Amino acid sequence: MTNLISTLKQLANKGNIRQLDYQFARFIATQSQDEQLAFIAGVASHELGKGHICLPLFDAQGQAVDLAAKLGLFGESALALNQALLGVDWAALLNRSAFVGCGEQALPLVFDGERVYLQRYWHYEETLAQRLNSFGSPMILKLDEVEKLAHLLDHLFARNYRYLFEDIEKSRQSGESTPVLRQRMVCDHLDVVAEQNLDWPTIDQKLLDAKSIQQLTVLDELVPLAACVNWQKVAAAVALTKRFAVISGGPGTGKTTTVTKLLAALIEQASHLGQQPTIKLVAPTGKAAARLTESIGKAVAELPVEPELKQAIPTDASTLHRLLGAIPDSAEFRHNQDNPLHLDILVVDEASMVDLPMMYKLIDALPGHARLILLGDKDQLASVEAGAVLGDICSFSQFGFSHGQATQIARLTGFDTLAYGANTQATIADSLCMLKKSYRFDARSGIGQLAQAVNSGSGPKVDWVWQQDFTDIAKFPIGSQHYNQLIQTLVAEYSHYLKRINVEMLDSATEKPETLSQRAKAVLELFARCRLLCAIREGDFGVSGLNQRIERALAARKLIQTQDELWYHGRPVMVTRNDHGLGLYNGDIGICMLEHSGQQARLKVFFELPDGSVKSVLPSRVPEHETAYAMTIHKSQGSEFEHTLMILPADFTPILTRELIYTGITRAKKRLSLFADDGVIKRGIKVKTERASGLVPRLQSKG
Repeated sequence: MTNLISTLKQLANKGNIRQLDYQFARFIATQSQDEQLAFIAGVASHELGKGHICLPLFDAQGQAVDLAAKLGLFGESALALNQALLGVDWAALLNRSAFVGCGEQALPLVFDGERVYLQRYWHYEETLAQRLNSFGSPMILKLDEVEKLAHLLDHLFARNYRYLFEDIEKSRQSGESTPVLRQRMVCDHLDVVAEQNLDWPTIDQKLLDAKSIQQLTVLDELVPLAACVNWQKVAAAVALTKRFAVISGGPGTGKTTTVTKLLAALIEQASHLGQQPTIKLVAPTGKAAARLTESIGKAVAELPVEPELKQAIPTDASTLHRLLGAIPDSAEFRHNQDNPLHLDILVVDEASMVDLPMMYKLIDALPGHARLILLGDKDQLASVEAGAVLGDICSFSQFGFSHGQATQIARLTGFDTLAYGANTQATIADSLCMLKKSYRFDARSGIGQLAQAVNSGSGPKVDWVWQQDFTDIAKFPIGSQHYNQLIQTLVAEYSHYLKRINVEMLDSATEKPETLSQRAKAVLELFARCRLLCAIREGDFGVSGLNQRIERALAARKLIQTQDELWYHGRPVMVTRNDHGLGLYNGDIGICMLEHSGQQARLKVFFELPDGSVKSVLPSRVPEHETAYAMTIHKSQGSEFEHTLMILPADFTPILTRELIYTGITRAKKRLSLFADDGVIKRGIKVKTERASGLVPRLQSKG
């Protein structure tokens, strides 16, 4: 065995790389008789396992990348490997190899002159880029259509002066009201961006004179739309002018509210053409789909439109796997290019969780005329599997809209202050809108402030947030005292759902099945109010160790009775592998409860499905799973909890990144308890995840 292949074998045996990476390298070596080619194939496979789509051979300065570092080698081991690779011209080697292609050839590897791919992933990336670029041409709107849509958008995104009036009244009653404060309130509530163009003395007098909400409508003229930018309205306008749109924003920025109003506008737009569009709503996981169903339903109920239009907007979301038609024991789906989906508009929520292969398969299954709308937070963790598709696409937001798109949006929204750039990089920039204003977290919210500070990567900003004494966030150092406090807090939180099932589920023998399902749903909702999130899986600070400790603490308080059995009344579990036959998917949460039938009782595991219904499964039939008192931050994506507790390891580990910490913080709706040392937090937020891919340069086309 050659030295390079032996090196990969040793790394595989130590767990530094996967056995799959080593075996792939062996296969290439056997077929090509070229150990250097086999070695680079093994490294490319290893990079894919780390979430990278490809192996870039050169850095930003054009220098050859350090392959030893890619394999986690340092010191003498790295020196020895670099000596063995000294003088290898990788570009020449790859270009002359019969096992490396530059396109659609059925060869194991692809080299595009800069990056090495496994052929399948090159195909995914190249095809996805082509399809996204094909969406680039703007939709031509007729003058009368623009006028109708502009009028509808004005109605859907009409100003609500209630919150401004309430804030002015509060400041007046507290004695804190000043012209400067009132001006700031107007700018905040009405999204003013051109303050210098307004007659502030007159505006301020109207604010002082107003005795009712209705009297503030005079601001419609004093603060015209031309001086404002409501990014939700801009996002809707973007999607009305493009077949492909991305609406990205942090928690509370109103992505769901925006897309609901957008769907109303799209339905109206289609009705003017005598059409009734078929709309589908999807999310990557069952939990995310259930959340989308709930939030869309609430948003539709609040729409200021006719009942007939509300009824035309779907509120039931499903998972991507269910939409595409998962085939048991297969990576393929029933719907593809040859059997496209039957829809006109597709909305995908939590798009940051969608990896490259899934995004490719989704795009591949879209009919040629369909519109695609992606919702997500570009700053969250990238997908667990390879790629960072949403992040790559959103990187083009820095270029701003083209002049033509800014003009089109101004005609639809009335906002003529939108900045635009040369936008020569990619027409896809015209399909993007970043929501910038959080409606959930105001100035009194520590969760929102902390999320912003972490996202900035600034340690001093994080320190400043903790110094403000916000009531919705708390930080505790790592230590035995606070570790025990964490466990006892969770015992108290989880006691609510456990007491509920112990009191109410035991008399289910006299209940109808639908009542039992309703009770199971109520228990699941109680359990979902609180969750412990971990950065790592093993050890005292990981999911495995903490689940065991929480279980023992609950048993000590007699809230659960395990009898050393795996399954017991009250056990929460999370599915870790898709089971298409059962309709249960990775990330679905269930709770094991006693079901009485006559004089007999047996354990069943109850899951809430995306459509709100409850499914019960015998414990023996539950797919691969794990106890779920604690879960990883990765698995928490797509979920929100009223009280989120998050624990980071005592010592820094490379898994701690800005995106991981930000994602954990933003799972909290009302309260966050963070158990971590300051040094670990500050070091973690300095690490920004970068995933290698060629998607950005492939999208740098004018379409």
